[in-house]
Amino acid sequence: MIELKTPAEIDRMHVTGRFVAEVLTEVGKLADVGVNLMDLEHHVRGMIERRGAESCYWDYAPSFGRGPFRNVICLSVNDAVLHGLPHDYVLRDGDVLSADIAVSIDGWVADSARTVIVGTPAEEDQRIIRATEEALEAAIDAARPGNRLGDISAAIWEVARGHGYPVNTEFGGHGIGRTMHEELHVSNKGKAGRGLKLRPGLTLALEPWFAATTDRIVYDPDGWTIRSADGSRTAHSEHTVAITENGPVVLTRREDETPASKTGSAGRTSTKDA
Repeated sequence: MIELKTPAEIDRMHVTGRFVAEVLTEVGKLADVGVNLMDLEHHVRGMIERRGAESCYWDYAPSFGRGPFRNVICLSVNDAVLHGLPHDYVLRDGDVLSADIAVSIDGWVADSARTVIVGTPAEEDQRIIRATEEALEAAIDAARPGNRLGDISAAIWEVARGHGYPVNTEFGGHGIGRTMHEELHVSNKGKAGRGLKLRPGLTLALEPWFAATTDRIVYDPDGWTIRSADGSRTAHSEHTVAITENGPVVLTRREDETPASKTGSAGRTSTKDA
């Protein structure tokens, strides 16, 4: 069942969203050459505990995972893009790091992801990160009352196609609110004008993610970490968005973030110090 949120409930989700944004801002600052992924994991654990929040990832056990997830943030490096299991890995110059986190505060959830470059950026890595950011902004712009769910999917697909990136449709966006995953799957590829009619009160996690040269994925032996099947670099951008009478409201926008252009012009530089 799709649950429409009241303005007051959206405000409560926004509280959670601001905290999620703070966490991802902090991760972006800390991600540096020589930093271990487990150091980032433990730092985020401390932030969640001090805020009195609850991780949506801890003990998460969907059908595709191997056992319950026993971390509070997904950290995916280079050709890894989704559900990266934090482990004993020291970041190197030029690594691409995707960080994804969902937490609950007072019963309301927000979910967001960003991709940064550690150390020296490569142009091709900057390009794919910008593409996911542009696709996310296009998806947000399409999340308006009267539009259809397919308009969001088509907006993401159009940006990907413009950049020449294939799109995987096995994992995408989703409904969100009282739990991390509510009704509605939001594919990153679709046709405009089709699907559910968007209404005020609908809250969605929109998350375009691309691999440079493939739409196929493989899993690590850990049963969680998802990689591009051909080892090509990846990127992932995500925001929690509320559809309101006045249009979309991004509940997880970071203070250090300049929204990328939907037309393909440069947005912010997605290096660690952006």
